[in-house]
Amino acid sequence: MDLRTWLDARGSWRPGHAPALLVIPIALIVTVCVVDVLAPPHVHLGPLLVAAPAITVAFAGARTTAAIGALAVAAQVLIGVLRGVAGTTNIQAQIAALIVVSAVCVAVCVVRGRHERQLHQVRSVAETAQRVLLRPLPTHAGPLRIAGLYVPAEQEAELGGDLYAAARTAHHSTRLLIGDVRGSGLGAISNTALLLGAFRAAAHRQATLPRLAVHLDAAFRWDTSQWRPQTEQDTVEDFATAVLLDIPDHDPVVHLISCGHPPPLVLRGNRLIPLVAEASHLPIGFGGAFGISDYAVQTFPFEVGDLLLLYTDGVIEARDAAGRFYPFTERAPQWAAEDPDEFLRRLQDDLLAHVDAHLNDDAAVVAIRRLASAPQPTAPPKA
Repeated sequence: MDLRTWLDARGSWRPGHAPALLVIPIALIVTVCVVDVLAPPHVHLGPLLVAAPAITVAFAGARTTAAIGALAVAAQVLIGVLRGVAGTTNIQAQIAALIVVSAVCVAVCVVRGRHERQLHQVRSVAETAQRVLLRPLPTHAGPLRIAGLYVPAEQEAELGGDLYAAARTAHHSTRLLIGDVRGSGLGAISNTALLLGAFRAAAHRQATLPRLAVHLDAAFRWDTSQWRPQTEQDTVEDFATAVLLDIPDHDPVVHLISCGHPPPLVLRGNRLIPLVAEASHLPIGFGGAFGISDYAVQTFPFEVGDLLLLYTDGVIEARDAAGRFYPFTERAPQWAAEDPDEFLRRLQDDLLAHVDAHLNDDAAVVAIRRLASAPQPTAPPKA
């Protein structure tokens, strides 16, 4: 569930989605018509009818707005006939003004509808790009139950610099990557696609986790610098913090390499255990520049029933209106017994409520539960 879906589910309102509000302009027309007819001759409420199409344009389409405008014009004519002033200049001027206002409101609806259709097309393209780049994680991998959550900082955005991916190996293990690419905009999206592509191409082929880390660093550094002018070599820095994990099917452990990324967490019952690696390496993209040719692997227990949480700093650095950080480590144990999908749903609701649906940075979370056995056997990919 993305941010836009979360808002819609909680009653966010858009033009064209509130037919019940038609009661307001219709009630206004009826009230003005009745009061104007029954009022003394010197009281004229007919000019208030222009408010009916003006109100309708805020929540309805062109056809509905036109219908309300026509109803208001008919009411103005009826008032003139019943009061015996239909042929006066004043009532004719009011009718003409009402027709002009209604026509303008309908034109506004037409233009807005065209823009909404264009926005829908753009959203469709963005959603397709998201599905291609940030593919949904497998729900099961060996004995693991996996779920992923991505929440963009901007409501209409679909993809930013946060990323995650998973791959099965020929050695009956599951490898995962979670990362955060520096920057934002098209540059960050390009680097996100680069890192994800490099991981998917090599995760099941590289024999060891350190070799995979070296490969990702080299691929990222080469692609982001090969076309850069020499004058920019020392001023532009592209990098990504990341955690690489390898989870064997038959051993209750998780192997990981940390590259400047927040440490994963294991929920064991109501206990929360940070997996802080003794060696935290430089972010992806810096390793080769500083002569790093090997990466230290840290091994931690990951037992049946444990819930492993991978996340980006957009979660722990999310602030509320008072500037307080989201208390991730305090809230997460409350939902430790939940299925990974349900855990992430509760986390998303709580996180967005904390920031009042206004994140300052993209946020990504992956939840992994180790089961007693694999629900279905997963065949290793061909090398």
